[in-house]
Amino acid sequence: MENMTALITGAGSGIGFGVAQSLAEKGANIIITDINDEAVLSAQQKLAEKGLTVKGIKLDVTNEQDIENLLVALADTSVDILVNNAGIQYVSRLEDFPMNVWQKIVDVLLTGPARTCKAFMPQMRENGFGRIINIGSIHGLVASPFKSAYVAAKHGLIGFSKVIALETSDTDITINTICPAYVKTPLVEKQIKDQAQQHGISEEEVINKIMLEPMPKKSFIDIEEISATVCFLASKEARNMTGQALVLDGGWTVK
Repeated sequence: MENMTALITGAGSGIGFGVAQSLAEKGANIIITDINDEAVLSAQQKLAEKGLTVKGIKLDVTNEQDIENLLVALADTSVDILVNNAGIQYVSRLEDFPMNVWQKIVDVLLTGPARTCKAFMPQMRENGFGRIINIGSIHGLVASPFKSAYVAAKHGLIGFSKVIALETSDTDITINTICPAYVKTPLVEKQIKDQAQQHGISEEEVINKIMLEPMPKKSFIDIEEISATVCFLASKEARNMTGQALVLDGGWTVK
């Protein structure tokens, strides 16, 4: 991936940060974006301590002006690899789900990737190369209670990616969605607390009886597993893998 440039959304921490680090270690030029300025600066500092140089830009994927500002800031840069990772979560029964929060989740998880794809695909098409990788979820394939907005958006992301795969099939642009089961990130740590409250059980019971129960391997997915999958999908060798949902679920969907 030498001389390639990768832009990762929601890369201030968690999966996005891990993906940024792995791509940087493979030789890619990295652009970290996140809605949180402090998270961007912290991520840059952590990678700098590892001898990796990255560029950081604040980005709210739901904000059209932020997208336009991003394109201006990167006017002299070709983005070869786009990783749509930005995400939020809210756990609640639909009857109690604030609809503005419901809409926000869909805007971040589904419309956000559409915005970034629309922004960078013309450049990719002009260059004759592009790799778009969405960080989806096992909940793009199965459902869990209290996550109506998240599940709807992640299902939609897979369908969206299939359409874009068809629209870019005439050039060396691919789009794929990685669908991991639970990963121990700050987002999931918050879910554990929220679900414990919703179900009236302990956090340990949430982990063992809700999150890991459907998985034959009974294990959280490591960020390194996701990062390695991203690196393959970003490679030139993955040119004929497009429109796919790659499932890292410890056997969840095998049954």
